[in-house]
Amino acid sequence: MGQSKNVLLICGGGGTEHEISLISAKYITSKLSLIPEVKIIYLCIEKNGRRTNEINQECELRKAGEVFNRETQETISLDYAIPCIHGPPGENGQIQAVFELMGLPYLGAGPEASINCFNKVSTKLWLDKLGIKNTEYVFVRDSTDSSVEKIFNFFEKNKKDIFLKATHQGSSVGCYHITEENQIKEKLHKALELSPIVLAEKTNIGRELEVAAFEYQNELIITPPGEIDCPESFYSYKEKYNSDSKTETRAIAKNIDNQTIAKISEMASNAFIGLGLKDLARIDFFLLEDNTPLINEINTFPGHTPISMFPLMMENSGVKYEEYLRNRIFNS
Repeated sequence: MGQSKNVLLICGGGGTEHEISLISAKYITSKLSLIPEVKIIYLCIEKNGRRTNEINQECELRKAGEVFNRETQETISLDYAIPCIHGPPGENGQIQAVFELMGLPYLGAGPEASINCFNKVSTKLWLDKLGIKNTEYVFVRDSTDSSVEKIFNFFEKNKKDIFLKATHQGSSVGCYHITEENQIKEKLHKALELSPIVLAEKTNIGRELEVAAFEYQNELIITPPGEIDCPESFYSYKEKYNSDSKTETRAIAKNIDNQTIAKISEMASNAFIGLGLKDLARIDFFLLEDNTPLINEINTFPGHTPISMFPLMMENSGVKYEEYLRNRIFNS
């Protein structure tokens, strides 16, 4: 383990979560910097498509598993990659497929698991077949009269209180709370602009919980559930990331009995294994008023910002993030 390794930290992506990716990359950089054997090779996919290093020199990622600096003509061979990109092309399997073609080991889920978890509908179909309880839903691919009627019927069935979600987005992008019939068409059109499929979900009254699931020293660890306490009715993108957010995050949720914690852990473990995940994931739950846990979503590369739950829950469980990264990099 004393041999040094060149670790690609690739971030940005140019999508709706570009800026959040850069913040997460700063956190991961701070932890990698604590590992003397690691040399960080920083690469940002800019919004204009350029690939730049930390001093804005243009670079390219080559299929041989190396970074070529166009300005200095230097070539750096890579040993490992961390795709710190939220949303496409980081969480939808695209960058993972590139790494697979390169034969380059990397942190996180593979292409297939990334695709299945990034698409909220396919996640639910997998959870259904695995027998893991999740939120009630229907989905549509267009805004035809029959699709609108399908959502309207679901809306009526669920006490005129649902969410519409663009399925191929993260961090509450393209997610709309629907409580009036006249909102359906407008919000459906907006969601379809962001994704080819739109999910309609029943609004679930209860607590919003999250667990960090990660592999460390040949063991899958599921942390106790943490909690999002949001004063708004919906944990929006603004509430997640703005500096004036009133939302509170707790590494360990209060007042949850051991039986419920064990059930949540079992569901998270079954989902992680059943969906073929690797290395890390944040698994989000609703805990209903009758104490029933439901999986809401699975995030294959969770946020690593100062207020993000995943690193907070990991470190609270007794695993330092730099030690986790060291374990993954040198045991890949």
